[in-house]
Amino acid sequence: MKINLTRIFKLSSQNVILPAVMVWLAVGVLLQAQVVRQSLPNPNNEPRAVFPVPTERQMLWQEVEFYAFFHYGMNTFTGKEWGFGDEVGTIFAPTSLPDCRQWVQTAKKAGMKGGLAIVKHHDGFCLWPTESTTHNVMRSANLGPQVNIPRDFAKASKAEGMKYGFYISPWDRNSALYGTDRYVTDVFLKQVSEVSKYGNGDQFEIWFDGANGGDGYYGGQRGTRQINEKIYYDMPNLVDSIHKLQPNCVVWGDKGWSEARWIGNEQGWAGVTNWASADRDDLTRNALTNGQENGWAWIPGEADAKATDSGWFWHRGETPYSLDKLYKMYLETVGRNATLILNLPPNQQGGLPPATVTRMEELGNLLKNRLGNDLAKQATVMASEERTAGQNRTYVASHLTDDNKDTYWATNDATINGASVTLKWDTPVNAHYVMLQEFVRKGQRVKRFTIETSPDGNMWTKRATDITTTIGHKRIVPLNGSTDVYGPGYNVKAIRITFDDSRACPLLHTISVY
Repeated sequence: MKINLTRIFKLSSQNVILPAVMVWLAVGVLLQAQVVRQSLPNPNNEPRAVFPVPTERQMLWQEVEFYAFFHYGMNTFTGKEWGFGDEVGTIFAPTSLPDCRQWVQTAKKAGMKGGLAIVKHHDGFCLWPTESTTHNVMRSANLGPQVNIPRDFAKASKAEGMKYGFYISPWDRNSALYGTDRYVTDVFLKQVSEVSKYGNGDQFEIWFDGANGGDGYYGGQRGTRQINEKIYYDMPNLVDSIHKLQPNCVVWGDKGWSEARWIGNEQGWAGVTNWASADRDDLTRNALTNGQENGWAWIPGEADAKATDSGWFWHRGETPYSLDKLYKMYLETVGRNATLILNLPPNQQGGLPPATVTRMEELGNLLKNRLGNDLAKQATVMASEERTAGQNRTYVASHLTDDNKDTYWATNDATINGASVTLKWDTPVNAHYVMLQEFVRKGQRVKRFTIETSPDGNMWTKRATDITTTIGHKRIVPLNGSTDVYGPGYNVKAIRITFDDSRACPLLHTISVY
């Protein structure tokens, strides 16, 4: 309502019988009416966030969950893992062009949603024609000068509907400028900028390895060079520059400014308790593997692991790991609030070996068979408490099975422990896993929960009691408590999840049963 004070005072000045006190009374009433019509501070009764919380790019990154590493480059032809930097360019001599489309298709068949390609490792050899160094594909042999991994990998990923990113080593054992004040501006930043221009701004991650100096060739000068990585690479400005070029690109690397953290091992497992929050200055193994409940920054865990029994790069005679081992990795990373980046090394012909392709297809089929049919969609879902609805939002238990990650079940603020959700079926179902997902846009909350199963809806048995701690983005709980043994499952008519302790009222957007 608009108040025309000019009109009111004009009437008063024209000898209209409207005493001054009446004027101000009318004004007061109108002003009060205007205040009443203002919107309430929280009309939807939404729970307050528990900090820290993820950025939008971190949310998009975590939803990728499972993606590939493709280590291909100079080391593929030398048989090394870390080239020294003195390799002659013509050693890189592919007789066929790398088949990036095959790489991406294989990852997709494995159930992955994206991948990262190595475009420069510590040896400094760049897998695209760059102006930043002569140590690149233009000095290679056979079909080498035609190779452009960032261009071809981005193109293949987009064609297959997959996310993509790149690994660029900050450490350069070839460059004479490494360790000087010119390397970052004249070499490294140029390389980052060049690679970031491939793919039209939709890169989802860039990987800066934690290696920060040591012995190397350094343009023939040889020796050992160490730097202070936080200062030397100017990480705050580097991260900001990347975000301007690639708005949804998460930066990985233990340089104190990562948007995701190394999980603390390269074996493909995260802590049973795993918080997405951590302190940037605490790089102890426990903090990396488990996160920190009261950590001040949102830095979710990423687990990097090999799919084969040799190195990160391809080696003759290598063999893919067993299907059981790879599936266990998935359960102990993606199923424990982390992401899994699984390494698939292309060979000298530029393709993934047939044995690797077959194993990835088997893994994808196993994931579909064991985690593809959500029995919760057939259940009746009830909660011991549902948060009071707002004007345009509800917090009912049915949101847990509505396939909408933007709706969620919640309790009222005072209920931080003891609330439960029960799923019931008319006829028994055979259950192996319970999968839980918190609405982490408002922070990670649950500290401990209990799962019970019932064969008849009356008698209850606790399951997997040693591993029901944190949840986060996704938690997959084997009801038998084992990530090694699939087992026969349990015939149940009901499953009850009780949230025993939380940092604030629990918020979950999905519960699934497999």
